[in-house]
Amino acid sequence: MIMNQITNREDVYFLVSTFYNKIKKDEFIGPIFLSAIPPNDWENHLEKLTDFWETNLFFAQKYKGNPMQVHQKLDAENNFKITQKYFGKWLALWISTLDEHFTGEKAKKAKESARNISFLLFLKMFKNKP
Repeated sequence: MIMNQITNREDVYFLVSTFYNKIKKDEFIGPIFLSAIPPNDWENHLEKLTDFWETNLFFAQKYKGNPMQVHQKLDAENNFKITQKYFGKWLALWISTLDEHFTGEKAKKAKESARNISFLLFLKMFKNKP
């Protein structure tokens, strides 16, 4: 299999959509996402997350939003049951998606950023739990 580098928005969109297809099928983490994102809103979600990762990987300044606020709200809506295991599963699926399809510096950066993001989101959510 030929591994590609992440070079543009189309690659980022492919990564994000492939990753979320895995998320939706996962028995552990999938229900959280499927309950939070209505079926007719998935394309908007994928575009927003593509903006997020394009900003992260290419400094494109496309993402507008507050991931911490969104995740704290999601945790509250799920009775504060989102634990470190959910972040671990999210990270494992992200890294496996990258490893299956991409190589190079941007793929490495996407892994490192995801590790940092998942750690910081969990840490701040943990502090916000009742």
